[in-house]
Formats: sequence, structure tokens, C-alpha cells
Amino acid sequence: MLAAVWGASFMFMRIASPEFGPISLITVRLLISAIVLFPILLHRKETRLVLTNWRKFLWVGLATTAIPFTLFSYVTLSLTAGNTSLLNATVPMFSAIIAWYWLNEKLTSVGIAGLMLGFLGVFILASPDTGDSQALLLPVMAALCAATLYGYGSCFSRLHMQNFSSMTVTAGTQLFAALFMLPFGVFFWPEAVPSMGSWVSVIALGIFCTALSLAFFFHLLQQIGVANTVSVAYLIPVFGILWGYIFLGESVTSGMLLGGAGIFIGVALTTSSVGKKRVKIVE
Repeated sequence: MLAAVWGASFMFMRIASPEFGPISLITVRLLISAIVLFPILLHRKETRLVLTNWRKFLWVGLATTAIPFTLFSYVTLSLTAGNTSLLNATVPMFSAIIAWYWLNEKLTSVGIAGLMLGFLGVFILASPDTGDSQALLLPVMAALCAATLYGYGSCFSRLHMQNFSSMTVTAGTQLFAALFMLPFGVFFWPEAVPSMGSWVSVIALGIFCTALSLAFFFHLLQQIGVANTVSVAYLIPVFGILWGYIFLGESVTSGMLLGGAGIFIGVALTTSSVGKKRVKIVE
């Protein structure tokens, strides 16, 4: 269910980004998510706690939602929902690289081979069957930058947010990410009124693909553990491609299948080779 909902987010961004624009779209998405999650802070009586530590919550909110969401929204202007979801699948690879460099987690030769294979898959996705590959360079780089930020944000949270409950982190980061994006969203607000389909898409993004899915994600962490929960990364592109094919009429090309296979295998090799113990933390 979680993979199906998160996979649908790329379809919704593909629908709404052209009318809202990437920045305004993500602003509305985060505002809706913050409104849904803010009562949790009130119920837990942790509003003061979040405000006192606003710098940490803002930083994590920028690294894990505001900036990468905006980048992926920009990517969907040029790439299909399926291709974008495949590029999103590189997040565990970048997390492994950052954890190796920053947290001194072990990365074996098998993991390094996985990284090379995964990036080969990205290269295949960035090489269109027809047309100019230069046109895809910037969107692909934006997607990889977003994936890197996801990896950085997870490592930062592991180091500096362990004293807060997972739901508090979720609600607090969404609140400050929305407040940060608000002036930009207003400034870049589209002149033409977005269609009903775009509004339905952004509402679905805010409620289901952000607020409720994050709550569901942390519930799974508590019930089945980290290793089983993060395996959702393997399923998201499957649904991203499926929803794009069914609802947007996107084609499934040989390049997508070949590049996706390279990314999947690369991610599997990389994540399975990362050491579980931290030897030394480099601040």
C-alpha cells in the first residue's frame, strides 16, 4: 500500500506540475501535509519542543521534503512518471555513499560494484531512444541531486534527531518546510487558475502521498523494523510505471526496463553490503 501511494506521487506531480509550476505545487503540498499533521503536535503537547529546536526541524525539512520534492516536481516536467520513479530508486545508493563517508559505515567491493551498476542504469535512462540526450541532462541531474538530499537528510536525522519521536520529527519538519516554501510559492503562483484535475492531484499529494504515508511509514518501522520497511524503495518504481501506464498512457520502453534493472540490482548489492555498525562518527 505504501509503495502504491508513493508511486502515485510521481503521477500526481506529472499532472499538476505544468499548471502549478514546481515551486507552487510543492508549497501547496507541504501546506496541506503540515495542516494534517500539526494536530499531532498539539495532541502530544510538543509544539514548544519543536519551536525550541526549529533549526534542526527546518534543516531536515528542507533536505528531506521541500528541496527534493521541488526538484522531482521539476523533473516530471520533462520525464515520465515511470522514469522519475526509477531515478528516485537511487536514494538507497546515495544513502550508502553518504553513510560510508560521514558515518564510517562499511562499503564492500560488492557494494562498490553495485554503485557502478546502478549508475550505469541511470546513464541508460538518461539516453533516450530518439532525440537529444542533452535535453534530459538537467532533469536527470536534478533527480540525482534530490536523491542525494534524501540520503543526506536520513544520515543527519540519524545523528541529530534521535531524541525526538518519529511522529514529532515528521510533523515538525513538515511544518517548517511549509513555512519556508510559502513566500516562494506565493511569488511563483501561476497566473492561470489550475484545473480541477491539478487541484485534486495536489490535494492527494498533500494528504495521502505525504502526511498519511509518512505516518504509515513510521508505523511500519515500529512494527516490522527498518530493513523490511525500507524495502519499499524497490516497489515504488513498479507502481510509478504502472500508474503512468494506466492513467497517463505512458509507454514502457526497453530503455526503462534495462535501466531500471541496472538500478534495482545496483541498489540491492549496495544496500546489502553496507555495514550495520558505526565505528566512528565524523561530525
